[in-house]
Amino acid sequence: MKLIEVIADEGSVKTVETIARKHKARDFRTGLKDKDDLQPMRLVVTDDKVQEVLDALQGVLGAQSYAKLLVYPIDISLPKQTEEQQEKEAKATQARESLYKDVQKNARLDINYLVLVVLSTIVAAIGLIENNVAVVIGAMVIAPLLGPNLAFGLGTALGDLALMKNSLKTLFAGVLLAVAVSTILGILWPFPLTSPELLSRTDAGLDSIALAFASGAAAALSLSTGLPSVLVGVMVAVALLPPAATFGLMLGHAEVDLAMGAALLLAVNVVCVNLACKLVFLIKGIRPRTWWEKEKASKAMRRYIFVWVVTLVLLAIVIYVRTVSL
Repeated sequence: MKLIEVIADEGSVKTVETIARKHKARDFRTGLKDKDDLQPMRLVVTDDKVQEVLDALQGVLGAQSYAKLLVYPIDISLPKQTEEQQEKEAKATQARESLYKDVQKNARLDINYLVLVVLSTIVAAIGLIENNVAVVIGAMVIAPLLGPNLAFGLGTALGDLALMKNSLKTLFAGVLLAVAVSTILGILWPFPLTSPELLSRTDAGLDSIALAFASGAAAALSLSTGLPSVLVGVMVAVALLPPAATFGLMLGHAEVDLAMGAALLLAVNVVCVNLACKLVFLIKGIRPRTWWEKEKASKAMRRYIFVWVVTLVLLAIVIYVRTVSL
């Protein structure tokens, strides 16, 4: 459940109370007016109704520039909810504004993001060269590539061009930095090309498509339902960082054919992760509030899904041709 606090003028009380009744708020209270004659109101709303209530409140209070909406999580509520209520809460999608806040801060291109990419790439490269699975997994824990992928998917769902641009810039900066760092390591470190962990990332197959698609879907589902995203973040990192590191290591070793195999795997994984995110957000019904924004976002979503599907089909054809020719 969430506690929604509304601060607006006194004349909005009846309207807000009507919204509370319409959406079956668990409780509705009014407080004392402050010195500016603004009226505080509080609604206790179940998670599955939060987005509907916020949209309704924004619709009626939008003309009041001084009005505020504050949302607080409720950790404990007594008496306890029924099993049916708990089940509804568990299935509820996070509010659009909460999702936006979560992904926006994780998609920033700043020094912390770049340092994490460098560190995780070095650890992943060492794990791949030494054929140490534990070290490769350790690199996944610190890899920050989950944020920009989710942000791009959410930006498409909301028709937010600025978020899409920022997330793409952050994603490609991270991937390019990972490739550059691993290329330098490949030049400076004359390792033998015998590691199964390393060589396995130079061969893209249908199983790679399934892994990346499942990773992206799990990450988007985790974000939209408010579940911990650490483990799915590791899954997404597994799909993205090792191929990028392998691509750079092979370039540093002047193994062009193996490098192209790793690059193909990386491209397939990026496409699958983003396509899966978009489909999950579409199925979960995450969209803008106003009808004209919904129409714009819907067109953008269809367009980008089409582009990703066509790209994935082309990459699958390349994988097939490459497999047959080997």
